Amino acid sequence: MNVTRRKKLVRIGGGSSGYTILRGLKEYPFDITAVVNMFDSGGSSGVLRDELGILPPGDVRRALAALAEGERVEILRELFNYRFKSNGSVSGHNFGNLFIAALSDIYGSDARAIEKASVALGISGRVLPVSTDLAHIHAVLSDGTEIEGETNIDIPQHDGSLLIQKVFLKPQPYLFAGAAAAIRDADIIVIGPGDLYTSIMPNLLVAGMRDALRESNAIKVVVTNLMTKWGETHGYTASDMVREVLAYSGLLKFDYALCNTSVPSTQLLAQYAEQKQFPMVCDDAVSQYASYVVRGDFASESEVVRHDSHKLARAVANVVVP
Repeated sequence: MNVTRRKKLVRIGGGSSGYTILRGLKEYPFDITAVVNMFDSGGSSGVLRDELGILPPGDVRRALAALAEGERVEILRELFNYRFKSNGSVSGHNFGNLFIAALSDIYGSDARAIEKASVALGISGRVLPVSTDLAHIHAVLSDGTEIEGETNIDIPQHDGSLLIQKVFLKPQPYLFAGAAAAIRDADIIVIGPGDLYTSIMPNLLVAGMRDALRESNAIKVVVTNLMTKWGETHGYTASDMVREVLAYSGLLKFDYALCNTSVPSTQLLAQYAEQKQFPMVCDDAVSQYASYVVRGDFASESEVVRHDSHKLARAVANVVVP
């Protein structure tokens, strides 16, 4: 009896968009591995990192919740995102972050903590750290200013219109062996969406990532963002984003770029304009950096601008089986 092998899909990235895309992808017959960013420095993750010396668990928490199965999904989403509001020592912390921190202490390593959390939650797929080394993101702006730390780039105290010239990690972290193996063995690799310089680029800056991507025979897909972001991608078009991701990935060209063409409502546009965020235009130049550009409506219809889990996952699935 012939049994069709499930395609091995690796999603590389971080941020809240990780939850969105993974939640949709798990509805398709993929063997999913989420390789997540481990270099946050703000919020609950940053505090646990500083106080306990563990890797920041925020993106791990989101990926675990996204890949949970059945009736657990909504409960885990609420539980893992629950932030304690008391005035005690846990004030401001997410339950999910504390859960992962406790497992790290019990099992003696961050990688083992993620593994055990995956088993405990019965997730569909795997969640792997991009690295188990502690490091901080540094960004050099167009005026020569150097910014240290994910939260300082994410929430700029400087002039957010200044372009980021380059980003790097310090000290230099190395690609987690399990993540390297998953990337080399993948049938399809999806990078993005997410904050360009704080959620996507840190993964590509880990030593060994460029080699793993180049050595993988997988179909490489990049997903562009819906909106620009003040302090990171102000004034960017989709081709600007794809060009940057391509340069840091070490690849010559992506196989596919998924590029949103829908436009939010006038009311939403006005709300985002107040935060100096604007639609990331899917310009023709994207085709310079990807063999095929898939344009379409990948946005959800809600009170905020975000990708639609099902639309995006369907587009990815069509890349594998048109």
